[in-house]
Amino acid sequence: MSTYPEAPGSKGEDGTSQAAAKAIAPNAKTLRRMALVTLDRLGTGTPLEATSKAKAHPSQLQPRFSELKAMGLIAATGERRRNPSGKMAAVLALTERGREALK
Repeated sequence: MSTYPEAPGSKGEDGTSQAAAKAIAPNAKTLRRMALVTLDRLGTGTPLEATSKAKAHPSQLQPRFSELKAMGLIAATGERRRNPSGKMAAVLALTERGREALK
């Protein structure tokens, strides 16, 4: 069995997070690719900006950004922008490895 970040992670011990990770696992690779392609098209963006641009549900796509960061395919630019919620979020961009992964 794959482990994080190749497979969606979970936290806590109540089983709901584990069930969610198991449910999304068959689509995680496709969703990670969607996140990469969208971020590539944007140039830079927060996870919520990219999720909105991709017209995806945040609960499906946002966690993929953490996986992509752990894989070294995207990285924070050092910039932060305000999300619609008013909270500040890290702006992300593809790394060289991320660009290579899209070829």
